[in-house]
Amino acid sequence: MSEANIAVVQGAYAAYARGDIEAVLSVLTPDVEWHSTGRPEDFPALGKRKGMAAAQDFFKTVRDHLEFSEFSPRDFYADRDKVFVLGYYAMTMKKNGRKFASEWVHIFTFRGGRVAKFHEFLDTAQLASAFKD
Repeated sequence: MSEANIAVVQGAYAAYARGDIEAVLSVLTPDVEWHSTGRPEDFPALGKRKGMAAAQDFFKTVRDHLEFSEFSPRDFYADRDKVFVLGYYAMTMKKNGRKFASEWVHIFTFRGGRVAKFHEFLDTAQLASAFKD
């Protein structure tokens, strides 16, 4: 099951890279819990969300505010119902042109072959600084 879960996550990243958000959403459970660690007042995509519409809103918020120059999932690990991904991204804030880059960790929790929980850890202090007016 672990290898199958890694394949699902890799497929979702590939879909994201080509801009196919519907394909990303298709691997989520309807009641998905989506959590990007941090405060929404520091950056609007941070915080906890629940449900498909909320996950879709996350991707819209990211698209509205960020231009990625790099999005690199690098290392994939699986244990039981979880997939852990270590990666790096670099981006520019659309509203002010400030740059931001961070290593990150994504944790996917599976239920019934689909992602039921997503948790992201990144350098929120640098993100908040880049987002300020």
